[in-house]
Amino acid sequence: MSEIRKIAIMTSGGDAPGMNACIRALVRSANGHRLLIDGIIRGYEGMINGDFEPMNSRTVANIIHRGGTVLKTARSKAFRTKEGREQAYEQLKINQIDAVVAIGGNGTFTGADIFAKEFDIPFIGIPGTIDNDLYGTDYTIGFDTAVNTAIEAVDKIRDTADSHDRLFFIEVMGRDSGYIALYTGIGVGAGTILLPETDTDYDELVNILKADVKRKKLFNLVIVAEGNKTGGAVKTAEEVQARFDHYETKVAIIGHLQRGGAPTAADRLLASRLGYAAIEGLLNGERNVMVGIMNQNVVYTTLNEAITKEKKINPYLIEMSGILAT
Repeated sequence: MSEIRKIAIMTSGGDAPGMNACIRALVRSANGHRLLIDGIIRGYEGMINGDFEPMNSRTVANIIHRGGTVLKTARSKAFRTKEGREQAYEQLKINQIDAVVAIGGNGTFTGADIFAKEFDIPFIGIPGTIDNDLYGTDYTIGFDTAVNTAIEAVDKIRDTADSHDRLFFIEVMGRDSGYIALYTGIGVGAGTILLPETDTDYDELVNILKADVKRKKLFNLVIVAEGNKTGGAVKTAEEVQARFDHYETKVAIIGHLQRGGAPTAADRLLASRLGYAAIEGLLNGERNVMVGIMNQNVVYTTLNEAITKEKKINPYLIEMSGILAT
């Protein structure tokens, strides 16, 4: 096993609040172990183009509270080709990089897993995605902030819904995972939560709304994950309106607001722990794994497991949300 003297770090895929806190932790942990560290600008695209910048404690000062990522992020079509990955490997050799830490989600780790098998460069993945859909960690960087942002937005919508006796269908992010929708729905006391993991029965949904009317509930909130199997908030509202027109029906799509903003305390702490653990793991011989936190303990999961194993939503929370909504 070759000695690690210099590492490169990057962010890739969709940005997530807390990525900067993680970058800060990585740089300062590396410095603490007398390692050299470069930041790769714009992820795999920057790796291919040789866009490397030396980093130290001063370069990451005053970023822990900032949303987005100071290293920028981009999706790279070129990295999906063998030629693109070969060019990236040459740039890593030119810059004397011994290991790479990649902060991102499923796509980021898929690329890292392929690259690590093709070339002799160890990778450590850090889960940075608001969807919270990666196996091997209880929470991912950005998820807590995204949920809090969604809850804040829905709380404002609730005021309007209450004032006008309206039914709101509110769409939150979650193309393949319903974590944001479920946590937001529980947090705002939604009447119904529609998830990609469960089937939507419009007739059943209408029956729930009719029951709410009978008990004189004057307004209602339905949280819809964008990846809901039968359609997002717009489609769902149309289907329900065709069956039940008691309420004045409105749709709100929160969208990319959920990606931005200053990270919560929970995300700053998680990001700092994962950044520190990534450097410790590299120095202790961990290779081609994702670092995560499970039951408050640091764990390392192979990149392949992190992207291929399904992280299932706790059915207890789904059951609980239904009971609390009645």
